[in-house]
Amino acid sequence: MTGYATSSRESAAGTVTIELKSVNSRFLDLQFRINDDLRALEPLLREAIMGRVARGKVECRLSFGRKAQGDSRLDTNEALLASLAELQKNVQARFADAAPFSVNELLRWPGVLAESEISQESLQADVQATLATTLEAFIGARQREGLVLETMLLARIDDLEQLVLRITPLVPQAVAQFHQKAIERLQEALGLALGANGNVAAPTISKEEAQDRIRQEVTLYGIRVDVAEELTRLSGHLKETRSIIKKGGQVGKRLDFMMQELNREANTLGSKAALKELSDASMQMKLLIEQMREQVQNLE
Repeated sequence: MTGYATSSRESAAGTVTIELKSVNSRFLDLQFRINDDLRALEPLLREAIMGRVARGKVECRLSFGRKAQGDSRLDTNEALLASLAELQKNVQARFADAAPFSVNELLRWPGVLAESEISQESLQADVQATLATTLEAFIGARQREGLVLETMLLARIDDLEQLVLRITPLVPQAVAQFHQKAIERLQEALGLALGANGNVAAPTISKEEAQDRIRQEVTLYGIRVDVAEELTRLSGHLKETRSIIKKGGQVGKRLDFMMQELNREANTLGSKAALKELSDASMQMKLLIEQMREQVQNLE
């Protein structure tokens, strides 16, 4: 599921900012954008996010901005200044024309101005508090999207159930038409085939044997076009899918499985369809199921 949230927290040392955003993914994929000096906090962030999020490609950005020291006195690194003075003296002994350090160059030299130490415990507490606020907003955004997807999925289930109700009365008609066509073809094949001279050939078996063979073949192949069981299973799967959605919670993987079952029954219905109406309904079902499947992969 997609989602976005960001929040900041002010402290005496500076500002902690955490940003969370996610895009759709069937599995949980965590990525962190953290400065090296804050990298030790990554396990804390990972554990907290995994405790609330189960699906999606989630990116977490953590930044910390030190607060300006304002009018307070800055301390200089006396040991470093002494080393720089000694180095300058040695260089000027060899190169008399070498220009000495300016005050600006010295103050900009890395490490000359000592920054106050930041308590790691205090920083960790600020990060935890900021993450808690960000996670709440992030989960809220994903839940709002989930409500929209729920409405869409329930509408598709309604459409599928209407299709099932519409074609169920057609099944006996399809079976009857198949039986009639099969009987006519088998009667022709078993006793009324044309001979080589174009005349009707004499029956090769008795009438009773032919009728018995016809009944066997029609019964055998009639089972292949009877889709009543597939429609019953489709109805059951749709009811279960609706129940899963209404129950809520982490439903993504269970709905993935239901989409597979629905698609299997729709495919079987299409392969066994003996009427154009059944074949068309199968195609409509697969289209609706595919629309659901694409969105189900976004749900957690």
